[in-house]
Amino acid sequence: MDTDKDPAAENALGGFLRARRAQLRPEDTGLPTSGRRRVPGLRREEVATLAGVSTDYYMRLEQGRERRPSQQILEAVARALQLDDEAVAHLYRVATPTTRRTRRAPRVERVAPHLRRLLDTWSDTPAFVLGHALDILARNRLAGALYAGFTHSDNLLRKTFLDPAAHHFYGDWHRAAESSVATLRRAAGIDAEDPRLWELVGELSMKSAEFRVLWARHDVRGKTREAKLFHHAQVGDLELHYEAFTVNSAPTQQLIVYQAEPGSTSADALALLGSLSAGPGPVQDSTMSAD
Repeated sequence: MDTDKDPAAENALGGFLRARRAQLRPEDTGLPTSGRRRVPGLRREEVATLAGVSTDYYMRLEQGRERRPSQQILEAVARALQLDDEAVAHLYRVATPTTRRTRRAPRVERVAPHLRRLLDTWSDTPAFVLGHALDILARNRLAGALYAGFTHSDNLLRKTFLDPAAHHFYGDWHRAAESSVATLRRAAGIDAEDPRLWELVGELSMKSAEFRVLWARHDVRGKTREAKLFHHAQVGDLELHYEAFTVNSAPTQQLIVYQAEPGSTSADALALLGSLSAGPGPVQDSTMSAD
Protein backbone atom coordinates (compact mmCIF):
# COMPACT_ATOMS: atom_id res chain seq x y z
CA MET A 1 0.00 0.00 0.00
CA ASP A 2 1.30 3.39 -1.02
CA THR A 3 1.23 5.29 2.28
CA ASP A 4 4.88 5.99 3.09
CA LYS A 5 5.43 9.32 4.80
CA ASP A 6 8.78 9.86 3.12
CA PRO A 7 8.44 10.64 -0.59
CA ALA A 8 12.02 9.57 -1.16
CA ALA A 9 10.99 6.01 -0.32
CA GLU A 10 8.03 6.08 -2.69
CA ASN A 11 8.24 4.99 -6.32
CA ALA A 12 5.60 7.52 -7.34
CA LEU A 13 5.61 6.58 -11.01
CA GLY A 14 5.33 2.86 -10.33
CA GLY A 15 2.58 3.32 -7.78
CA PHE A 16 0.61 5.48 -10.18
CA LEU A 17 0.97 3.05 -13.12
CA ARG A 18 0.00 0.03 -11.03
CA ALA A 19 -3.05 1.79 -9.63
CA ARG A 20 -4.24 2.95 -13.04
CA ARG A 21 -3.90 -0.42 -14.77
CA ALA A 22 -5.73 -2.07 -11.84
CA GLN A 23 -8.76 0.04 -12.70
CA LEU A 24 -8.95 -1.07 -16.34
CA ARG A 25 -10.50 -4.31 -17.58
CA PRO A 26 -9.39 -6.02 -20.81
CA GLU A 27 -12.81 -5.39 -22.35
CA ASP A 28 -12.34 -1.65 -21.67
CA THR A 29 -9.39 -1.64 -24.05
CA GLY A 30 -10.56 -4.08 -26.69
CA LEU A 31 -8.30 -6.90 -25.48
CA PRO A 32 -9.68 -10.44 -25.34
CA THR A 33 -10.41 -11.90 -21.92
CA SER A 34 -8.81 -15.22 -21.05
CA GLY A 35 -10.34 -16.94 -18.05
CA ARG A 36 -10.40 -15.94 -14.42
CA ARG A 37 -7.78 -13.49 -13.15
CA ARG A 38 -6.12 -13.58 -9.76
CA VAL A 39 -6.05 -9.79 -9.49
CA PRO A 40 -8.29 -7.14 -11.08
CA GLY A 41 -7.22 -4.94 -13.96
CA LEU A 42 -4.78 -5.28 -16.80
CA ARG A 43 -1.60 -7.32 -16.65
CA ARG A 44 1.75 -5.63 -17.26
CA GLU A 45 2.20 -7.39 -20.58
CA GLU A 46 -1.21 -6.15 -21.73
CA VAL A 47 -0.33 -2.54 -20.97
CA ALA A 48 2.97 -3.04 -22.75
CA THR A 49 1.17 -4.40 -25.82
CA LEU A 50 -1.27 -1.49 -25.87
CA ALA A 51 1.58 1.02 -25.49
CA GLY A 52 3.75 -0.65 -28.13
CA VAL A 53 6.70 -1.29 -25.79
CA SER A 54 8.32 -4.49 -24.56
CA THR A 55 7.04 -6.09 -21.37
CA ASP A 56 10.54 -5.85 -19.89
CA TYR A 57 10.66 -2.10 -20.53
CA TYR A 58 7.23 -1.55 -19.01
CA MET A 59 8.22 -3.60 -15.94
CA ARG A 60 11.27 -1.38 -15.52
CA LEU A 61 8.96 1.66 -15.56
CA GLU A 62 6.78 0.25 -12.79
CA GLN A 63 9.76 -0.86 -10.75
CA GLY A 64 11.41 2.55 -10.93
CA ARG A 65 14.41 1.24 -12.85
CA GLU A 66 13.70 3.29 -15.98
CA ARG A 67 14.48 6.85 -14.88
CA ARG A 68 14.14 8.83 -18.10
CA PRO A 69 11.20 7.66 -20.23
CA SER A 70 10.79 9.69 -23.38
CA GLN A 71 7.79 11.86 -24.15
CA GLN A 72 6.72 9.36 -26.82
CA ILE A 73 6.77 6.51 -24.29
CA LEU A 74 4.77 8.50 -21.76
CA GLU A 75 2.23 9.45 -24.41
CA ALA A 76 1.86 5.80 -25.42
CA VAL A 77 1.43 4.64 -21.82
CA ALA A 78 -1.10 7.41 -21.18
CA ARG A 79 -3.15 6.25 -24.16
CA ALA A 80 -2.92 2.62 -23.09
CA LEU A 81 -4.16 3.46 -19.59
CA GLN A 82 -6.84 5.83 -20.95
CA LEU A 83 -5.72 8.71 -18.74
CA ASP A 84 -7.63 11.98 -18.72
CA ASP A 85 -5.87 15.33 -19.03
CA GLU A 86 -5.19 15.77 -15.30
CA ALA A 87 -3.89 12.21 -14.97
CA VAL A 88 -1.61 12.75 -17.99
CA ALA A 89 -0.19 15.91 -16.41
CA HIS A 90 0.40 13.98 -13.18
CA LEU A 91 2.12 11.17 -15.13
CA TYR A 92 4.57 13.66 -16.61
CA ARG A 93 5.28 15.21 -13.21
CA VAL A 94 6.04 11.94 -11.42
CA ALA A 95 8.04 10.60 -14.39
CA THR A 96 10.31 13.65 -14.59
CA PRO A 97 13.41 13.26 -12.41
CA THR A 98 14.29 16.11 -10.09
CA THR A 99 17.46 16.83 -8.20
CA ARG A 100 17.22 15.50 -4.68
CA ARG A 101 17.38 18.30 -2.16
CA THR A 102 17.97 18.23 1.56
CA ARG A 103 14.81 18.00 3.62
CA ARG A 104 13.26 21.43 4.00
CA ALA A 105 12.21 22.79 7.34
CA PRO A 106 8.47 23.50 7.63
CA ARG A 107 7.45 27.11 7.30
CA VAL A 108 4.29 28.97 8.14
CA GLU A 109 1.89 29.41 5.24
CA ARG A 110 0.11 32.74 5.60
CA VAL A 111 -2.81 34.46 3.91
CA ALA A 112 -2.21 38.03 2.78
CA PRO A 113 -4.03 40.67 4.89
CA HIS A 114 -5.87 42.10 1.88
CA LEU A 115 -7.28 38.66 1.05
CA ARG A 116 -8.45 38.22 4.65
CA ARG A 117 -10.20 41.58 4.46
CA LEU A 118 -11.85 40.56 1.20
CA LEU A 119 -13.22 37.40 2.82
CA ASP A 120 -14.67 39.42 5.67
CA THR A 121 -16.64 41.65 3.27
CA TRP A 122 -18.56 38.66 1.89
CA SER A 123 -21.36 38.28 4.40
CA ASP A 124 -23.77 36.28 2.23
CA THR A 125 -21.50 33.59 0.78
CA PRO A 126 -19.17 31.10 2.51
CA ALA A 127 -15.57 31.55 1.43
CA PHE A 128 -12.22 30.24 2.64
CA VAL A 129 -8.59 29.90 1.57
CA LEU A 130 -6.90 26.52 1.23
CA GLY A 131 -3.20 25.82 1.38
CA HIS A 132 -1.37 23.33 -0.80
CA ALA A 133 -2.14 20.43 1.58
CA LEU A 134 -5.80 21.52 1.90
CA ASP A 135 -5.16 23.28 5.21
CA ILE A 136 -7.85 25.88 5.88
CA LEU A 137 -5.77 29.02 6.23
CA ALA A 138 -8.57 31.59 6.54
CA ARG A 139 -12.36 31.69 6.32
CA ASN A 140 -15.13 34.21 6.64
CA ARG A 141 -17.89 34.09 9.24
CA LEU A 142 -20.41 32.26 7.06
CA ALA A 143 -17.89 29.54 6.16
CA GLY A 144 -17.21 29.14 9.86
CA ALA A 145 -20.94 28.76 10.48
CA LEU A 146 -21.30 26.24 7.65
CA TYR A 147 -18.66 23.97 9.20
CA ALA A 148 -19.54 24.75 12.81
CA GLY A 149 -20.34 21.14 13.72
CA PHE A 150 -16.79 19.89 13.20
CA THR A 151 -14.15 19.38 15.87
CA HIS A 152 -11.36 19.25 13.25
CA SER A 153 -11.36 22.72 11.71
CA ASP A 154 -7.83 23.03 10.32
CA ASN A 155 -7.81 20.79 7.23
CA LEU A 156 -10.40 19.50 4.73
CA LEU A 157 -9.06 15.94 4.77
CA ARG A 158 -8.91 15.77 8.55
CA LYS A 159 -12.53 16.98 8.60
CA THR A 160 -13.58 14.35 6.07
CA PHE A 161 -11.78 11.30 7.43
CA LEU A 162 -11.20 11.93 11.14
CA ASP A 163 -14.30 13.85 12.23
CA PRO A 164 -17.43 11.89 13.20
CA ALA A 165 -19.63 14.73 11.90
CA ALA A 166 -18.48 14.30 8.29
CA HIS A 167 -20.64 11.33 7.30
CA HIS A 168 -23.79 13.16 8.35
CA PHE A 169 -22.73 16.58 7.06
CA TYR A 170 -21.84 15.60 3.49
CA GLY A 171 -24.81 14.48 1.43
CA ASP A 172 -22.46 12.25 -0.58
CA TRP A 173 -19.58 11.53 1.78
CA HIS A 174 -17.81 9.10 -0.54
CA ARG A 175 -17.75 11.59 -3.39
CA ALA A 176 -16.38 14.30 -1.08
CA ALA A 177 -13.74 11.89 0.21
CA GLU A 178 -12.66 10.81 -3.29
CA SER A 179 -12.41 14.43 -4.43
CA SER A 180 -10.29 15.56 -1.49
CA VAL A 181 -7.87 12.62 -1.78
CA ALA A 182 -7.50 13.13 -5.54
CA THR A 183 -6.66 16.79 -4.91
CA LEU A 184 -4.06 15.84 -2.31
CA ARG A 185 -2.53 13.27 -4.69
CA ARG A 186 -2.22 16.00 -7.32
CA ALA A 187 -0.40 18.19 -4.80
CA ALA A 188 1.98 15.31 -4.05
CA GLY A 189 2.85 15.09 -7.73
CA ILE A 190 3.60 18.81 -7.92
CA ASP A 191 5.93 18.81 -4.90
CA ALA A 192 7.01 15.32 -3.87
CA GLU A 193 9.23 16.64 -1.06
CA ASP A 194 6.62 18.64 0.79
CA PRO A 195 7.00 17.85 4.52
CA ARG A 196 3.56 19.16 5.49
CA LEU A 197 1.83 17.02 2.88
CA TRP A 198 3.60 13.82 3.88
CA GLU A 199 2.99 14.51 7.55
CA LEU A 200 -0.72 14.68 6.73
CA VAL A 201 -0.62 11.53 4.57
CA GLY A 202 1.10 9.67 7.39
CA GLU A 203 -1.46 10.76 9.98
CA LEU A 204 -4.45 9.89 7.80
CA SER A 205 -2.95 6.56 6.75
CA MET A 206 -2.55 5.50 10.36
CA LYS A 207 -5.97 6.67 11.49
CA SER A 208 -8.31 5.98 8.55
CA ALA A 209 -8.67 2.76 6.57
CA GLU A 210 -10.98 4.62 4.16
CA PHE A 211 -8.22 7.11 3.41
CA ARG A 212 -5.68 4.33 2.81
CA VAL A 213 -7.92 2.68 0.22
CA LEU A 214 -8.53 5.92 -1.69
CA TRP A 215 -4.89 7.05 -1.47
CA ALA A 216 -3.73 3.76 -2.99
CA ARG A 217 -5.94 4.36 -6.05
CA HIS A 218 -3.76 7.28 -7.20
CA ASP A 219 -6.73 9.27 -8.52
CA VAL A 220 -5.68 12.79 -9.52
CA ARG A 221 -8.00 15.77 -9.72
CA GLY A 222 -7.70 19.45 -8.89
CA LYS A 223 -10.40 21.61 -7.38
CA THR A 224 -12.31 23.57 -10.02
CA ARG A 225 -16.09 23.71 -9.53
CA GLU A 226 -18.71 21.36 -8.14
CA ALA A 227 -22.16 21.16 -6.59
CA LYS A 228 -22.37 19.72 -3.09
CA LEU A 229 -25.21 18.75 -0.80
CA PHE A 230 -24.79 19.45 2.91
CA HIS A 231 -26.93 18.51 5.91
CA HIS A 232 -26.58 21.34 8.42
CA ALA A 233 -27.74 20.85 11.98
CA GLN A 234 -29.29 24.33 12.23
CA VAL A 235 -30.78 25.05 8.80
CA GLY A 236 -31.23 21.63 7.18
CA ASP A 237 -30.25 20.68 3.62
CA LEU A 238 -28.12 23.01 1.52
CA GLU A 239 -27.18 22.51 -2.12
CA LEU A 240 -24.24 24.81 -2.79
CA HIS A 241 -21.98 25.30 -5.80
CA TYR A 242 -18.33 26.22 -5.35
CA GLU A 243 -15.74 27.79 -7.60
CA ALA A 244 -12.02 27.47 -6.89
CA PHE A 245 -9.69 30.37 -7.75
CA THR A 246 -5.90 30.31 -7.70
CA VAL A 247 -4.44 33.13 -5.61
CA ASN A 248 -1.94 34.71 -8.00
CA SER A 249 0.05 36.33 -5.20
CA ALA A 250 0.41 32.88 -3.55
CA PRO A 251 0.04 30.22 -6.28
CA THR A 252 -0.07 27.30 -3.82
CA GLN A 253 -3.23 28.77 -2.25
CA GLN A 254 -6.80 28.56 -3.52
CA LEU A 255 -9.81 30.70 -2.76
CA ILE A 256 -12.99 28.61 -2.48
CA VAL A 257 -16.32 30.44 -2.80
CA TYR A 258 -19.72 28.79 -2.30
CA GLN A 259 -23.06 30.09 -3.50
CA ALA A 260 -26.66 28.92 -3.61
CA GLU A 261 -28.99 29.13 -6.61
CA PRO A 262 -30.87 32.47 -6.31
CA GLY A 263 -34.44 32.04 -5.11
CA SER A 264 -33.90 28.43 -4.04
CA THR A 265 -34.63 26.87 -0.66
CA SER A 266 -30.86 26.55 -0.24
CA ALA A 267 -30.51 30.32 -0.70
CA ASP A 268 -33.12 30.83 2.03
CA ALA A 269 -31.34 28.37 4.31
CA LEU A 270 -27.99 30.08 3.68
CA ALA A 271 -29.52 33.47 4.48
CA LEU A 272 -30.91 32.02 7.71
CA LEU A 273 -27.51 30.62 8.60
CA GLY A 274 -26.00 34.04 7.95
CA SER A 275 -28.47 35.72 10.31
CA LEU A 276 -27.83 33.12 13.01
CA SER A 277 -24.07 33.61 12.76
CA ALA A 278 -24.10 37.41 12.55
CA GLY A 279 -21.92 39.14 15.09
CA PRO A 280 -19.21 41.79 15.52
CA GLY A 281 -15.69 41.36 14.25
CA PRO A 282 -14.01 39.11 11.68
CA VAL A 283 -13.37 35.40 12.07
CA GLN A 284 -9.91 34.71 13.47
CA ASP A 285 -7.93 31.86 11.89
CA SER A 286 -4.61 30.56 13.05
CA THR A 287 -1.88 30.16 10.43
CA MET A 288 -0.92 26.63 9.51
CA SER A 289 2.48 24.97 9.60
CA ALA A 290 3.31 24.02 6.04
CA ASP A 291 6.13 23.64 3.58
